[in-house]
Amino acid sequence: ALCALSAAQAVLDGDAAAFALSRPPGHHAGADFFGGYCFLNNAALAAQHLRNHGMKKVAVLDIDYHHGNGTQAIFYDRADVFFASIHGDPRTEYPFYLGHADETGSGAGLGANLNLPQPRGTGYTAWAQALEVALTAMGRFGADALVVSLGMDTFVGDPISGFTLTSDDYLRVGHRLRRAGMPTVLAFEGGYAVQEVGVNAVNVLSAWA
Repeated sequence: ALCALSAAQAVLDGDAAAFALSRPPGHHAGADFFGGYCFLNNAALAAQHLRNHGMKKVAVLDIDYHHGNGTQAIFYDRADVFFASIHGDPRTEYPFYLGHADETGSGAGLGANLNLPQPRGTGYTAWAQALEVALTAMGRFGADALVVSLGMDTFVGDPISGFTLTSDDYLRVGHRLRRAGMPTVLAFEGGYAVQEVGVNAVNVLSAWA
């Protein structure tokens, strides 16, 4: 959690981007529950730190294979943090009970939650189209900073997931995130193809190198 807060502070101090190489991951942890290996929500803590120190609006983009149900629950009724997630369809994938497209926020947060569930087997072309939808929505929201829940379990070789992104695709992901033009905190989430996860993460980060 402190790693994620340090990354957020680095961005507040002027870095274009900072990567929190955090373990365990966090996006399945809510304010009053834990799950999916997650106990403290690193991405949510980073987003709140940015809000506490001058960023009027923050966007959280979750690109882990599994829906960031904890992050959604934390910000669901707030208008100052936009949450978007591209993930495996919760009708068949963990966490099952959240992540459907009709979950759009409540109260003051109505319209500030965007779920883009994708079927098992989704490849980069369709996945990248969902990414464009998410980034366009974040642009309309007017976010001052971006927090990315950087799950690497969208990889074709991941043993517990079902998307088919390749290592080269993560180069494209990184460049597209950079072109969003926002100060960016990247918080490491899932990724279980242990031989390739480092290469894939570095490919995303190379966009800012």
